[in-house]
Amino acid sequence: MAATLWALNKPYGVLSQFTDREGRPTLADYLEVPNAYPAGRLDRDSEGLLLVTTDGRLQARIANPRYRLLKRYWVQVEGLPSAAAVAALRRGVNLKDGRTKPAEVAVLAGKPPGLWPRDPPIRVRASIPTRWLELGIREGRNRQVRRMTAAAGLPTLRLIRCAIGPWTLGDLSPGEVRELDPRSLAREVDRRA
Repeated sequence: MAATLWALNKPYGVLSQFTDREGRPTLADYLEVPNAYPAGRLDRDSEGLLLVTTDGRLQARIANPRYRLLKRYWVQVEGLPSAAAVAALRRGVNLKDGRTKPAEVAVLAGKPPGLWPRDPPIRVRASIPTRWLELGIREGRNRQVRRMTAAAGLPTLRLIRCAIGPWTLGDLSPGEVRELDPRSLAREVDRRA
């Protein structure tokens, strides 16, 4: 039986859908699979791991926040994260649509491993430093990570999803696709039970 799950390193500027009336880049530019759908979304201006499947039940298990699948992101923020800002993210922050659940947060010493250059590059202000965070959440609100870091006083400059549950970006370059074992999700659910 053919694989029903793929990992794509979604490049910046690509829509998390297979068609677009305006002719913008879509998933169809990278993966030609009939009846496949993204399991979750990444905004056009976000990069990284996007899972694509032909299995509707698997798609729901991955995308639905009810299953509390951990999603990890590398987030380049403007400014230096204070202890108070990191603590706020770890407690959960108030957004217009309610308080977020606590996030897992680590301030990285440098750039994430294997980081590729973004095209186009982020805006840089010589007088304002930037830092990278690794942030993990189990929710899936619209533009949630960007809104959370902004609420903590740390605007997001670049956002890369590096893991969803048991699946990681690994060494995938932007635009590359890899087949995955969909049974990994069952093992992850069993482990957490």
